[in-house]
Amino acid sequence: MTNVRNWRQLAAGAALALAVALPAAANRAIAAEPASALDRIQQAGVLRVCTTGDYRPFTFLQPDGTYAGIDIDQAQSLAKALGVKAEFVKTTWPTLMSDFTAGKCDIAMGGISVTLARQKVAAFSTHYLVDGKTPIVRCADVDKYQTLQQIDQPGVRVIVNPGGTNAQFVAAHIHTAKVEVYPDNNTIFQQIVDDKADVMITDGTETRLQHKLHPQLCAVHPGHPFTFGEKAYLLPRDDLPFQNFVDQWLHLEIGSGQFKAIMDKWLG
Repeated sequence: MTNVRNWRQLAAGAALALAVALPAAANRAIAAEPASALDRIQQAGVLRVCTTGDYRPFTFLQPDGTYAGIDIDQAQSLAKALGVKAEFVKTTWPTLMSDFTAGKCDIAMGGISVTLARQKVAAFSTHYLVDGKTPIVRCADVDKYQTLQQIDQPGVRVIVNPGGTNAQFVAAHIHTAKVEVYPDNNTIFQQIVDDKADVMITDGTETRLQHKLHPQLCAVHPGHPFTFGEKAYLLPRDDLPFQNFVDQWLHLEIGSGQFKAIMDKWLG
């Protein structure tokens, strides 16, 4: 009888010790891994930024391996506000969402359009720019390609970069014209200059910059695009503290005029 009583006492003691140990272990795990990226980034001292590096004026991977553009400057500003350094992680438009949801970065920046498909798996900051899809063509051809009907004709050569909202727009609206998917968004506009393509449909902001870089090319009607779109920063879906911080930082950037200064720097 004494042995049974002793075993029961030992079992009760073990259960009590386990009950005490499990919450303690859970608390240590919580302490080791902050619930919000806001805390994790500050602890690590690094803001990891996914960017494609091929979408001027927002993001451009330069020959020396550094990044430049509107959203690269913005990333540096956000990192400064967090008290950390920015570290850029190369991604592509076809792999942007899988890289982001796999946790390769804390935020994605670089002219990213807000879409419902992306919203299903991630969150967006407050938008910082309203834009839309519009054609860019050789300046002599501006009158020829005012409408989608004029563009979607036999013999018209439409060129598009893969994996993003440009490709989705072309797939939805261009059915008769010849469509070429061109993999290098940094050199795609030269294809139109060289008469290897006739039209590219992209965001109005990009067409304005490309006209500056390639005076032979003209934006058709950037002030009246085919679509309504917004640019924002891609954030983790279930991280309200980090989202609130980014939104407040962006609000202050816009309200203070600092964002406009960055835009003017790149677009004039």
